[in-house]
Amino acid sequence: MRGDRYSRMVAWLKVALPLAALGLLSTLFLLSRVVDPTESIPFADTEVQDRLLNQQISGPYYSGTTANGDQIAFVAEKVLTPNGLGGANRAEDVFVKIEMVSGTTVNVTSNKARVNIGQDVADLTGNVVITTSQGYIITSEALIARIAALDLRSPDTVFATTPAGELTAGSMRLMSPEPDAPAQLVFTNGVKLIYQPKQAKD
Repeated sequence: MRGDRYSRMVAWLKVALPLAALGLLSTLFLLSRVVDPTESIPFADTEVQDRLLNQQISGPYYSGTTANGDQIAFVAEKVLTPNGLGGANRAEDVFVKIEMVSGTTVNVTSNKARVNIGQDVADLTGNVVITTSQGYIITSEALIARIAALDLRSPDTVFATTPAGELTAGSMRLMSPEPDAPAQLVFTNGVKLIYQPKQAKD
């Protein structure tokens, strides 16, 4: 008698337990949040508009060789094309490296630059620093540079540390005066030099 009751209970549990498991699973599916595939991507409207209007390139790199054989490389953290317009690009965290045929190296850094490849010009602004392998360190707030030729020009006041001393000038230009001629670094417009002779070594 007791054995029949045990057998009936086991048989009943074999049916009840699977049904209970199915009920729990169906409850989980009913409680889960339905995902709408047509739901908008979680971007702010202003961010979407900015991405659509401003084409962005990260880590752009441009290099070329001038007619005199000088090598120029242009690197930036990123370049934006405002309003999707070609030609005028806005670069940030700019680095320019120039290796001259003579062996002199010139490095230029700036916070920003406005680059127009079609017009062969780049306007560098914001903490412009020029360093040369000959010991010159020149700072300015603006620099106009050609892209395909060796021609750097600062229309504003420049401050320079030179092998001869501290220098201040109203403008500066680094260029080759004519094809196949060596590059010249010229300071003009009110040049002031505080001469600092080198101390003789003991």
